[in-house]
Amino acid sequence: MLVQALIKSNTYFDSVSLMSLSTKANQIEEVEQAIIAMGTEMNKEVIKNVGLMTPDVETAGASDLMIVVKAATDELCETAFEKINDLFTKKNSGKKGKNDIKYSTISSAADHNPEANLAIIAVNGAYAAREAKRALENDLHVMMFSDNVSIEDEIELKRLAHEKGLFMMGPDCGTAIIGNTALCFANAVRKGNIGIVGASGTGSQEVSVRIHEFGFGISQLIGTGGRDLKEEVGGIMMLDGIQALEDDEETKVIVVISKPPAPSVEEKVLAKIKTCKKPVVVWFVGGNEEKITEAGAHFAKMSKEAALKAVLLAGADESKLNKRALNIPLIEEVRTKLTPEQKYVRGLFSGGTLADEAMHAAMEKFDNVYSNIQRNPEYRLKDRYTSQEHTFIDFGDDEYTQGKPHPMIDPSTRLERFIQEAKDPSVGAIVMDFVIGYGAHEDPVGAFLPAIIEAKQQAEQEGRHLEIIGYVLGTELDPQNYEEQINKLLAADVTHASSMQNAGLLAREFVVKGE
Repeated sequence: MLVQALIKSNTYFDSVSLMSLSTKANQIEEVEQAIIAMGTEMNKEVIKNVGLMTPDVETAGASDLMIVVKAATDELCETAFEKINDLFTKKNSGKKGKNDIKYSTISSAADHNPEANLAIIAVNGAYAAREAKRALENDLHVMMFSDNVSIEDEIELKRLAHEKGLFMMGPDCGTAIIGNTALCFANAVRKGNIGIVGASGTGSQEVSVRIHEFGFGISQLIGTGGRDLKEEVGGIMMLDGIQALEDDEETKVIVVISKPPAPSVEEKVLAKIKTCKKPVVVWFVGGNEEKITEAGAHFAKMSKEAALKAVLLAGADESKLNKRALNIPLIEEVRTKLTPEQKYVRGLFSGGTLADEAMHAAMEKFDNVYSNIQRNPEYRLKDRYTSQEHTFIDFGDDEYTQGKPHPMIDPSTRLERFIQEAKDPSVGAIVMDFVIGYGAHEDPVGAFLPAIIEAKQQAEQEGRHLEIIGYVLGTELDPQNYEEQINKLLAADVTHASSMQNAGLLAREFVVKGE
């Protein structure tokens, strides 16, 4: 295999565009591997780590665009470059609306669009803080999709936003719905009177689609970025988000979502909730019920429970809701199909909070649950390429996305792992999420179907049953066809779970022995 690089000096593309282009480049027939990225030191380190470093890449500057291709021959590399250039040409000549205008700076965009009040920052992390500061100085709220921003910059930006009465959503904020407009990764849900403020992108998506399914809707969904509830940041955006929803006339019920916050920050958030005049549902994954109820909030242990409590507080008639209870007969049926040796769950997720929720469900029954996101270092995966007993992996974590797009866009890394796990005779159930909506893969289930069918056939030939649980996070209003995604799972003999909560519980229950 040969590695060749094409460097385009002083050529800038935002990180969202580069993720999309990298995904398409890796689908080119001649390409073994491709990375398209700006020439920052961090990106060059990633390229070095995956064995694609070249002398041209070493000398690339931060403002240069790097296109690195691995292929079998020089000719195939050249063909790949031509096809990648076509991708750039198509992107630049894409259909534009009559109001689409490019601006070279945030200040000029703000000057020419005085009605604008929000900027989405999706540039490389090396430049993101600078651009966000400029946006805040122009009195724009900020949603920062970019990651790899220092925590010192995050604190400075959030303090500045707080002083100016603006939102600073992020860094690494992938989900928001503001004024019924979905931003970045979000789902099409109806407008309603339930507001969400979340330090978790897919957790917020999951609760929003469950609320939609129960017949209610979202007033605002405010993202904070995953580090907001860490000790250093202090929950600045979470506290401001709760206040904004309390002040919002359209919001009648507030849902607060996060992975476990730092203890001191949890105290501050619960103290804020205690003074809130509106009902608040709190879903801290693995959270403490006593602390939350003492603050006057409504405790939710899992995502569907959070959505259910929110809609009941918003006025839903519980007797008319379809809560989609667990299919107990199915659990008994699957248990009889698994051999005594098939005793482990493998969870392969594109969403971090979805992985966390399924992992915590398993931890309630098993004491040998491992993950790349386990808080307890004793149960952290020793090797991210090798599972241990019950294993749950968040493929959106930085260690799996260096040099690659997010798994909600590019399923290739997760797909490789699925094939590996399906061959393990100790595995009884594999559980996976398939996230649709704005920004997500156009056909996430379709990308897995050939591998799922082959894995099931292989297991059958080996005389074992392989149980696969699939959950489609989305709504019938999303750009992809929600029902079609589910039907594809069912046609491949995959157990479809109606929510992430049910998916995690089913996976856990399928492999229980002796009950």
